[in-house]
Amino acid sequence: MPKEKILIVDDEQNICELLRLYLNKEGYETVLAYDGEAALAAFEQQHPALVLLDVMMPKMDGWEVCRRIRAAGDTPVIMLTAKGETFDKVLGLELGADDYVVKPFDTKEVVARIKAVLRRCAPGEEAEGGVIRFDNLSVDLSRYELKVKGKTVDAPPKELELLYYLASHPNRVFTRDQLLDEVWGFEYYGDSRTIDVHIKRLREKLEGASDQWTLKTVWGVGYKFEVKE
Repeated sequence: MPKEKILIVDDEQNICELLRLYLNKEGYETVLAYDGEAALAAFEQQHPALVLLDVMMPKMDGWEVCRRIRAAGDTPVIMLTAKGETFDKVLGLELGADDYVVKPFDTKEVVARIKAVLRRCAPGEEAEGGVIRFDNLSVDLSRYELKVKGKTVDAPPKELELLYYLASHPNRVFTRDQLLDEVWGFEYYGDSRTIDVHIKRLREKLEGASDQWTLKTVWGVGYKFEVKE
């Protein structure tokens, strides 16, 4: 089986080399880039399984690189940032990042995050979940496919998993922390704003699909997939 390839992007070469060392020990193949333009070139040429992406870089920052990677497909992206403000975290998630790590970080934690994201994003990993269908909606975890009004709609793996989980329990209310535990798993170290970002993006894709169901906010509690009875 070929090794999974990780693209490491950071303008601090010592950080790249440290991450390369740990990831190679874990059996991954690694590719390094030290600025945003080089990162995009390596992404297009090497087709990595995951991108570990610094935010502050010369030539092109990590936000723009993430935006372009996401426009090209669903390759998982983990952002590296020295900024811990909620705004930065939410911005990264809105651009399609799958996770983020705040510097300074423990290298073993980064490796664990990479493994968790690759496991979550692997096609067929949740194949036993099957398909859920409602009026004008189909969520297929065996194919990681979302259909709205019969048309396939692009959606990152975590959006699909969140929608599938909520739709699997119609009319049941879940708190943000419960959704983090159930959908992201114990490996996730982020905050509950992650849920808000993903719900917002799902609503944009599902808008006007049906009057028989909706993603509803239960103020002061969380969210539910509401179905008319």
